[in-house]
Amino acid sequence: MVDSRQPQHLFANVLARVHGVCGVLASEGGWPAGIDLSRVVVEPPRDATHGDMATNAAMVLAREARAKPRDLAEAIAAKLRDDDLIASVDVAGPGFINLTLKPSAWSDALRTVLREGATYGRSPMGAAEKVNVEYVSANPTGPMHVGHCRGAVFGDALCSLLDFAGYDVTREYYINDAGAQVDVLARSAYLRYREALGETIEIPEGLYPGDYLVPVGQALAAEYGDKLLTMSEGAWLPLVRPRAIAMMMDMIKTDLAALHIKHDVFFSERSLIETGNNKVTETIDFLRAKGDVYEGRLPPPKGGAPVEDYEDREQTLFRATAYGDDVDRPLMKSDGSYTYFASDIANHKNKFDRGFANLIDVFGADHGGYIKRMQAAVKAVTAGRATLDVKVVQLVRLLRAGEPVKMSKRSGDFVTLREVVDEVGSDAARFMMLFRKNDAVLDFDLAKVIEQSKDNAVFYVQYGHARGHSIFKNARELVPDLPDDTEARAAFLGDAAVERLTDPAELSLLRLLALYPRMIEAAAVAHEPHRIAFYLYDLASEFHALWTRGRDLPYLRFIINNDAEITKARLALVQGVVSVLASGLAVLGVHAPTEMR
Repeated sequence: MVDSRQPQHLFANVLARVHGVCGVLASEGGWPAGIDLSRVVVEPPRDATHGDMATNAAMVLAREARAKPRDLAEAIAAKLRDDDLIASVDVAGPGFINLTLKPSAWSDALRTVLREGATYGRSPMGAAEKVNVEYVSANPTGPMHVGHCRGAVFGDALCSLLDFAGYDVTREYYINDAGAQVDVLARSAYLRYREALGETIEIPEGLYPGDYLVPVGQALAAEYGDKLLTMSEGAWLPLVRPRAIAMMMDMIKTDLAALHIKHDVFFSERSLIETGNNKVTETIDFLRAKGDVYEGRLPPPKGGAPVEDYEDREQTLFRATAYGDDVDRPLMKSDGSYTYFASDIANHKNKFDRGFANLIDVFGADHGGYIKRMQAAVKAVTAGRATLDVKVVQLVRLLRAGEPVKMSKRSGDFVTLREVVDEVGSDAARFMMLFRKNDAVLDFDLAKVIEQSKDNAVFYVQYGHARGHSIFKNARELVPDLPDDTEARAAFLGDAAVERLTDPAELSLLRLLALYPRMIEAAAVAHEPHRIAFYLYDLASEFHALWTRGRDLPYLRFIINNDAEITKARLALVQGVVSVLASGLAVLGVHAPTEMR
């Protein structure tokens, strides 16, 4: 049996015990050598009445063990019943195994939280593997809108989650500064330059109308005076374009900083084609040498449906269908320039050449059709040695008290990221952007996210953390030597008689605290930071419910004046709750206040 005193988190501890039992059965039963236990999991049961944990061991190992799942489950259960951590084992259905743990498991789990403090939940799972996460990557043509806000928050929280799970994460922003849209930006900025020199202008259809370009025009006027007016477009465009891009990127970085988002790398698309060695040409030549690029014609779309990049002509094509895509993809436009896709292939090859085999891209809602071709490209340029996971962030419907919000004075036609953050604050913006799965449309109500109510998830979670600190403050009359410092307080409470925490509501909180490390690992594997927001809301809800029960049932209050021992045990539970709330909020990039104002 596994030593129950080993410093493992509870779910990992029980999983190790299940693996140990399977190993013994494999030896006794002559199972094939090297049987794969990685598919065996231990998780909370779907129905809490079935026990504390459940394992699929018999279901996934039956074939290799040459046994019926139910028979194998009974054999595993028989050995687990001898385990000193397990109170009872039940076999259900075709071979599911439900486990009920002894009460000491939960008190030991709380002691682990107190002992590990801010490191509780951190995982070695990632083994310092390098991961590149590309997110935001908004075109540098203006301020970011509320949809960019969601993608920015999602990507940043995912990076923090992966870091917490033991990966070596690089946060990357890909600057789309080589396409036609930056020439449109430059022409728009040139109009503002003429305006800065005193000319009355009209912005025609197709250019950017927002007043965010006024400072760019003023900067150009200050630098060049009226010199640009005498130049042809071919002369002034190369001067205006980089200045406009640089000022747009400064604005984007400032807006991201308001959300506490910083990237490690800002990678320029233009650098792929303007360096001494053209990386796009180099990548296409690399693929051509492998037989993955050819000259040919694409068949017309089935059913006459329009396809964005279809042209009925002989052209340079990437053999995407050889790597799982639905159709081969053009690499050159009719004017001889590269497609966006060609640059994107070179960008991802560049990442692989920089040492990243684990790639994650965060796409906006309008890029869902781009996923298969990019995954095909990554397979091709890395010979299958790199993986690309693409997470699509769906649209945000911006509301105010239930009514749609559409317009912005600053941008001209959309609400900017900065306007949202300035109105509701970074905490509300970040948490509520994560309080829904990334691939589901999000309703973001500017009025509701600042309400102080249970219906406002970010308030409810932060209030849970503040309530815990209020309890510590009130407890000092009975426990005057309770430290203010978090680490010292956790150490002080480490010897509390937490075995006395036996009320169902207390045990429910203990179970949730024990679940945190496993939830972190599962969220990291799935690349789903929203799971943390959901978990924190559940934890805060259970904590608030216990506080409310204490108001109605005095014997359940956290502070019992004539029983210092139970008070200390409950303070230990409160410390566990606030520690995990603070930890999860930190991963999401949200503050954990000690008081609410």
